[in-house]
Amino acid sequence: MLTFSDIAATLSTLAIEVPSWAYGNSGTRFKVFPQKGTPRTPEEKIADAAEVNRLTGLAPTVALHIPWDRVDDYSRLRDYAQSLGVRLGTINSNTFQEEAYKFGSLCHPDPKVRQMAIKHHLDCIEIMRQTHSRDLKIWLADGTNYPGQDDMCSRQERLDDSLAQIYTHLAPGQRIVLEYKFFEPAFYHTDVPDWGTSLLHCLAMGPAAFVCLDTGHHAPGTNIEFIVAQLLRVGRLGSFDFNSRFYADDDLMVGAADPFQLFRILHEVVRGGGFPNDDVQLMLDQCHNVENHIAGQIRSVVNVQEMLARALLIDREELSQAQEACDPLAANQVMMDAFYTDVRADLADWRVSRGLPADPVKAFRDSGYQDRIESERIGGNQASWT
Repeated sequence: MLTFSDIAATLSTLAIEVPSWAYGNSGTRFKVFPQKGTPRTPEEKIADAAEVNRLTGLAPTVALHIPWDRVDDYSRLRDYAQSLGVRLGTINSNTFQEEAYKFGSLCHPDPKVRQMAIKHHLDCIEIMRQTHSRDLKIWLADGTNYPGQDDMCSRQERLDDSLAQIYTHLAPGQRIVLEYKFFEPAFYHTDVPDWGTSLLHCLAMGPAAFVCLDTGHHAPGTNIEFIVAQLLRVGRLGSFDFNSRFYADDDLMVGAADPFQLFRILHEVVRGGGFPNDDVQLMLDQCHNVENHIAGQIRSVVNVQEMLARALLIDREELSQAQEACDPLAANQVMMDAFYTDVRADLADWRVSRGLPADPVKAFRDSGYQDRIESERIGGNQASWT
């Protein structure tokens, strides 16, 4: 059985990208619940993200969402982030809030609407140049609500053409990561509903296109770790959006619904060469509806760290021997021994040895940071996803 000291060096390479929108207000489909101290500007979102990194040492980059995080000078925003000890990461496009996108964006029947959506992505690529970002993440709300509303094959052809136009504008070193979601907001069919559809479009675009796997975007019963294994096998897993879901959608803290699933996913990530691997970006994609935004992000990155530590503790040689011997009970026992290993005390010691608080959530609550931002962030419009 491996010990924590055996995995500490590898675990130290963990870096998780946090989303700027996690620090804004969000809610259910019926109500957005405002919190005191919510950021009013992209700079204030970045400051909150930097606090997560300061207390955990795990979140060195911040993803932006355009136009939610639009500023006049992205180079200046990049310098501001660096002054707080973090960097700007993935640029996320948004083609689901403009009135023109009611019936789709990159898949829309009207070429003028498609061109509008393509231009938005080209603007995002320019922002990537200014922020020194590598990845453009595309998630589409495109789809239909009724049978016969539009021709599904024609929509795929339009999407293929639109993505190809965007792809040709990538600079060397830049990538597209294409996310998928099996339903919502379209209720009859979704244009990118699964990893296979995303992969097909990525293969058509070229070698700088990768699949983004959101752990909350699958039908009940889906074996997500199998998808991870397949995408790593063909070298097309570009990034994760970590979160949890109980029923139909995501946005809960990662590991909240099924910690064992997160452990299994991370086992496949490690086994398949996805960690440590700079080509596979580990990210969060969450909105905190009832819990404190910053504390929720801290808990999420710590949850990933804990389950990754357990996954690294799997004795892979012993597991391989049991698998080759066709001994399912022995193989499963190796997995369960690692999963049930309590690494929390080891992780607390690991943090202290690096000058970090043993309990980052408690340290945040004791820091006075929340009280300070609540008193300072008075007036103006809170920045949120609505």
